[in-house]
Amino acid sequence: MSSENRFHDPHVRLSRIYTRTGDEGQTALVGGQRVAKNSLRIEAYGTVDELNAAVGLAITSIPEGSPGLVLLAARLTRVQHELFNLGSLLATETTDLRPGQPVVTAEDIGRLEREMDEANATLEPLRSFVLPGGCRLNAELHVCRTICRRAERRTVSLAAQEAISPEAVQYLNRLSDALFVWSRLASRLLRQPEALWAPNQT
Repeated sequence: MSSENRFHDPHVRLSRIYTRTGDEGQTALVGGQRVAKNSLRIEAYGTVDELNAAVGLAITSIPEGSPGLVLLAARLTRVQHELFNLGSLLATETTDLRPGQPVVTAEDIGRLEREMDEANATLEPLRSFVLPGGCRLNAELHVCRTICRRAERRTVSLAAQEAISPEAVQYLNRLSDALFVWSRLASRLLRQPEALWAPNQT
C-alpha cells in the first residue's frame, strides 16, 4: 500500500470484554447506529469473522518447510488483516466511511489475482472437480473457501438492500477463488495427491 493511502491505526482499548449492551439482541455499528444482531450487515461481517478464524486455523497446519510454504503462510496471514479491514468496511454504513478507515481496496483485489495466476502456473490443469482432502491443509483451505462463499452470499444480500462498497463483494469473490488455488498449491507443496471427483465411484 502506498504511503499516501495508509489506514489509520486502530484505537482500541479492551479492558472489559462483556458490556451487557447486547443483551436485548442489538449491537452498534461503527457510526453508532443500533441494529439487530441478525441483520444482514451483522450476518455479513460476522461470517467474515468466522472466515478469519478458519484461515487462522489453516495457518497453524502449515508445517515449516519449503519457501513455498513460508510464502503461503505469509499470504494467508496478510489475508487475515485484510479480512479485519473488510469487517471494518461492512460494519460501517457508507455515509459514515471516513478517510483513513481500514477497508479493502482495488489494490488488494488485484494482488489476489496476481497471486492466483502465479500459483496456478505451477499446477497441473484440472481434468475433474476436486474433493476437499488428501491432506489436512488442503481440507482446511477448502473449509475457508466455502465459508468465504457464504460470506460473499451474505454480502450480496446486504448489497441488494443497502449501499455498500463494491470492493466488498469483489474481494470475497476473488478470495474464494484464491483459497481454491491455494488448496491445490498446498497439496503440491506437501507432495500429497489431489482427490478427484469420480461420479461413478459409489
